[in-house]
Amino acid sequence: MNKKIFKITSIRESDDYSFWKNKTYVERIEGLEKLRRIIFGYDPSTHRLQRIFKITKLKKD
Repeated sequence: MNKKIFKITSIRESDDYSFWKNKTYVERIEGLEKLRRIIFGYDPSTHRLQRIFKITKLKKD
């Protein structure tokens, strides 16, 4: 027999709430960015803007 049990609790009762409550806002944003990279993937070599330079000579009037 396969039984699944779960418990619904308030966010304030969880260990995560007390952990993040003691962090600064910068640490919270860094944690959020880390989770975003894990979920959506991150490859620094493909996430850069391409820069193309072309040198042209000016015409003299």
